[in-house]
This record gives sequence, structure tokens and C-alpha cells, in this order.
Amino acid sequence: MAAHLQKHGVLAKISERVRFARRRFGHYEVIDFLAVLFGYAISGERTLEAFYERLLPFAAPFMALFDRDQLPSRSALSRFLAAVTEAPVGALRTLFIDDLLNRPISHEKQTGA
Repeated sequence: MAAHLQKHGVLAKISERVRFARRRFGHYEVIDFLAVLFGYAISGERTLEAFYERLLPFAAPFMALFDRDQLPSRSALSRFLAAVTEAPVGALRTLFIDDLLNRPISHEKQTGA
């Protein structure tokens, strides 16, 4: 997934376009938290806690997939999720919709609304 997003420039666009007025997130960027959430979403783990426990031994290589060097701490992720607003979520949604429209899944002409 990370390679696909990187190949198509989506990771760079996320870093450029998705902004978050943050308070105490240290040196973490939005992409750091999204990397964790993407990984969790496809992991099959029932909880973020279980995902973190399984991820910790592989944290550095996992984050390197996203061109990042450090896994956000659990507390930083918790603060991020508590503070996230509609603006960065909307920017991320727009980015993914634009990407989908610019690179359709199928090259067949689609009909309907």
C-alpha cells in the first residue's frame, strides 16, 4: 500500500496539502499518524493497542515504507485523534477523490451517476 501511494505521489500530496493546526505533537507530521492508521486498517487487528504491540518490533522498517523515521507514540496518536478536526479530514478526502478521478480503477467508460 505504501509503495503504491508513494509511486503515484499520494504520500507527497498528503504531506503538502493536508495541514493540521497542532499543539503538542512533537516532531510528528500528519503522515506519521496516517501511516499508523493505514497500517491498522489493513492489519486485521481488533484494537489499536493490539496493532501497536505487534508493530513495535517492526516499527522502523514500517515507518520507512512511508519515508518516515519514527513511529508516533501511543499518547501522541491519542492526542492527534482527539484533536483532529473536519478541515484536515476534508483535505484528505478531497485528495483521495481527486486521485481516484485522475486515475480511475477501470479504463472502461462508466455510465450512471
